[in-house]
Amino acid sequence: MLAQKLAVVTGAARGIGAAVARDLAAAGCLVLMVGRNAEAIEEAAQQLRDSGHDVLAHVADVTDASAVAALAARLRREFGRADILVNNAAVFLERKDFALPQAASVLVVDPEMVAATHACNALAPLRLIQAIVPLMRENGWGRIVNVSSGMGQLSEMGGCWPGYRMSKAALNALTRLTASELEGSPIKINSVCPGWCRTAMGGNGAQRTADEGAKGIVWAALLPDDGPSGGFFRDGKAIDW
Repeated sequence: MLAQKLAVVTGAARGIGAAVARDLAAAGCLVLMVGRNAEAIEEAAQQLRDSGHDVLAHVADVTDASAVAALAARLRREFGRADILVNNAAVFLERKDFALPQAASVLVVDPEMVAATHACNALAPLRLIQAIVPLMRENGWGRIVNVSSGMGQLSEMGGCWPGYRMSKAALNALTRLTASELEGSPIKINSVCPGWCRTAMGGNGAQRTADEGAKGIVWAALLPDDGPSGGFFRDGKAIDW
């Protein structure tokens, strides 16, 4: 029997990330739940442990290169492996007033806010991929899921919210780049749009629950060896870039 899969889920203290951690643990994985707030991530992990799930908490700000390096060092030191990486941590720093989207117009948005969004939503996943893929290669298996958004689809790109839109488009580009470089290997990477979910980021007016959004992410994290790589999916079905 294969060793228990070790899954790393960022942004796991609440919402979609917590739901993904729970579902991966329910599928038999040991899950390292990563969050930047120590109290929040430990509380989330304890709740899952109380429900019988095999999870651990890890405190890290994924925008901090030294914190990512420390995470990779822990993975190597304590486990000697990392099989699944779910890049879920993200920020939406622009005003989310969907009734007045011009408040986040590309013509008035603060470029520093765009840069800060990019740092979390695109550069942090790049750092994590660079840190964790070597462990996947050593163990001969890996699944990477970049949690993206329909707001990052070039095929459906509208105006406003350039920080979030551009960062998710960049994350999709990272998926394609990584898939190309890992082609022919046992490591698969895909982007997944969970849909608009009722979370702290999505707000109360969203159409889906965090549990519903998590399902497609977990599907991509547990793909069989003949599963796809380098694609963009929602609910397990391919969508346009």
